[in-house]
Amino acid sequence: MSLPAVANQKTAFLCNNDYAVLVSENTKSPLWSAEDLTEEQIEAARQTTRTGHFTPDRRLPSSMQVMLSDYHGSGYDRGHMTPSGDEPDTSSQNQSFLLSNIVPQTAALNRGAWEGVESAVRGWADQEGEVFVVTGPGYNPDEAQQTLGLGHIPIPAITWKAIYDPVGPGTGAYVCLNTAKPVCKITSVAMLTQLVHIDPFPALPEHLKAQIASMPPIRQSPYALSHRAGNEKLQKNWKSVAVQKALKALLRSLGANK
Repeated sequence: MSLPAVANQKTAFLCNNDYAVLVSENTKSPLWSAEDLTEEQIEAARQTTRTGHFTPDRRLPSSMQVMLSDYHGSGYDRGHMTPSGDEPDTSSQNQSFLLSNIVPQTAALNRGAWEGVESAVRGWADQEGEVFVVTGPGYNPDEAQQTLGLGHIPIPAITWKAIYDPVGPGTGAYVCLNTAKPVCKITSVAMLTQLVHIDPFPALPEHLKAQIASMPPIRQSPYALSHRAGNEKLQKNWKSVAVQKALKALLRSLGANK
């Protein structure tokens, strides 16, 4: 697979045991975090005791460093992009706690809907044997950027997870609002690329990225939507006027209508 395509960013590319990450100097956060997730890896992760402590990534220059103190008292969780629950051994789990793999997330998202997305993707990999996963944040360029800490770490408007299933073959993406009452939506990789200006899978044909695979429902979350491609009956909370207005504003500000 080719690396996700990003334009006009000063970045640092870092390789770890089981995932790679591209960090932006502008946000001091990952633009994307990518993994090749297999059924065997997930089984090994299940057998591995969960461990790990958040730590700055000393491979990065000071201009890209995030410190633990930036999060202290902020009210935001440190949200994994590539999740520790995907990592097959202790060393790899420890690497997933590097702050180069972390963005600010609300507690409601990180501990609810986002866990549901991660669980759904693991279920997909279990079913198919292997999926390629790219995860990242999205920012609202038309509003004053809210930040946290002395490092002025920008807080994403959304976090997203794009998946390529080579067996199907098929693609799709989960997009979640990073709010106190998060809502998640399934969309195409093509639409995601319009939203965040990152193509997670530049080597794939456009027609494959324009379609949405039959994706697993988001699991274990009171905030998340359960949705499969072709199902026109969305859940009631997704139809609410407030949610629709918020999403339309977000899509517009992130460039979906340009």
